[in-house]
Amino acid sequence: MGLELQYKDGQTPLDEEEKEGLKIKSISTQGELDEFEQLNIEKAIEWTIHANLKSERILTEKFIKDLHKKMYGDVWKWAGEFRITDKNIGINWIQIGIELKNLIDDTKYWIENKTFSPKEIAIRFKHRIVAIHCFHNGNGRHSRMMADIIIESIFGKEIFSWHKSNMVKADETRKVYIKALREADNGNINPLIKFAEN
Repeated sequence: MGLELQYKDGQTPLDEEEKEGLKIKSISTQGELDEFEQLNIEKAIEWTIHANLKSERILTEKFIKDLHKKMYGDVWKWAGEFRITDKNIGINWIQIGIELKNLIDDTKYWIENKTFSPKEIAIRFKHRIVAIHCFHNGNGRHSRMMADIIIESIFGKEIFSWHKSNMVKADETRKVYIKALREADNGNINPLIKFAEN
């Protein structure tokens, strides 16, 4: 009997091979997995606080992968590696590197030219990176942490509150979040900015 996972709306199911990447063999429930991931993410937050991050470092493929590895490396062998299969969401996996480079270049342009407010730049980045869906799993939390790092380390502003939720369990909050993401998919970024701020 393997690990049985329950997926909420908007979450990507893991295939059997990806589940094989679980480092902690004693995990057998979704609750235990969530707990281990949460502990790992807290270590990643610690790391970002002490890492003295500058925009040249943040807006790189290396940093984006390193952050994912810091967030999930204790739990998953494939943490920090781009997915090599197609999922129910996200772009074709072969396009990940190219699309991510486009996003990084666009973000640098927005920052240099003050195309949008700092908040909007951070949230536009978050929305685009989660749509690319770089990793097997953990894309939502990774994209929210990237937005926080951008707003704090690049713009020197307060991180977002994200409804004070880790979004893993909070069903009502999650519904609002998914709805805001879908609005952003259709070109309206404001509900997602509002969600991040509340």
